[in-house]
Amino acid sequence: MFKNKTLLITGGTGSFGNAVLRRLLETDIGEIRVFSRDEKKQDAMRHEYQATSAHADKLRFYIGDVRDVQSVKHAMHGVDYVFHAAALKQVPSCEFFPIEAVKTNVMGTENVLTAAIESGVRKVICLSTDKAAYPVSAMGATKVLMEKVAVSLARTVSPEKTAICCTRYGNVLCSDGSVIPLWLRQMRSGEALTVTDPAMTRFVMTLEEAVDLVLFAFEKGESGDILVQKAPAASVGTHAEALCRLFGGDSTKIRVIGRRHGEKRYETLLTEEESARAVDVGDFYRVPADLRNLNYDNGDGGIPSGPAAEFNSDSARQLSADALMEKLRSTHFIREQMR
Repeated sequence: MFKNKTLLITGGTGSFGNAVLRRLLETDIGEIRVFSRDEKKQDAMRHEYQATSAHADKLRFYIGDVRDVQSVKHAMHGVDYVFHAAALKQVPSCEFFPIEAVKTNVMGTENVLTAAIESGVRKVICLSTDKAAYPVSAMGATKVLMEKVAVSLARTVSPEKTAICCTRYGNVLCSDGSVIPLWLRQMRSGEALTVTDPAMTRFVMTLEEAVDLVLFAFEKGESGDILVQKAPAASVGTHAEALCRLFGGDSTKIRVIGRRHGEKRYETLLTEEESARAVDVGDFYRVPADLRNLNYDNGDGGIPSGPAAEFNSDSARQLSADALMEKLRSTHFIREQMR
């Protein structure tokens, strides 16, 4: 579906952008546009791919901010598909600066979708998070509003013109700002690993699996869908044990610092209400949009209300330290670190 097509990645200098480039740059895709506000990261990415890829000429870099709709529109001309990854993602910082999270995660998403619709983009995939289900943090609240904005526009825009989907994912191993790179730095400097709460559970995905979810959404998702991977989970303590065993660290050198601002004991990928109407599609769940209008008395049924269990990181399949070690070994970051 990407043959000779143009893909725009907002927030494209981050972990997801790099994972998408590693997957797609060597294919017959026509052009990949990297949109972000960080010129230093763009320059580093440009030099890296010029040195390592024979297809670096397919890359185009655009300086801009999703908060500025004009800069988004400038990058959107001639684009076939959009992968919207730009966001404020750090839970504690969003707690202290919630309006900044609203500006980027909510208003920025509206800007991206408006520009995509005006430019006739075929499909937009918006990245959401498990923190959007039963949100207790500012970051989760802005992400569920992002989903609502996307589904709202999907109701009003013909899917033949521009289809809009969301993908909701859990913790991504070794992504920018995640705990694994932090722990590795602490381990190598002889410090104790700072652990919030060893008993907390989190879903586990690699960047490659996150890209699989996005590509599945591009290929199979219908406008208004929220797509979720059937991810396994593990406790924070198991994460620390697996990393220590991989790199010869001392798993007894752990300093428990308590949960940070806005953190949950466990995360949820599907609420009870969403589970009641979710469609099982193999490795993924598809939550179709409620496409009814505001006339509730027209007798068209409504959404199912039968018993259903939420899909959370306590009830998901739990990975052992050995299984988590294998998952870590499969990541690009850990392979580079082990070299």
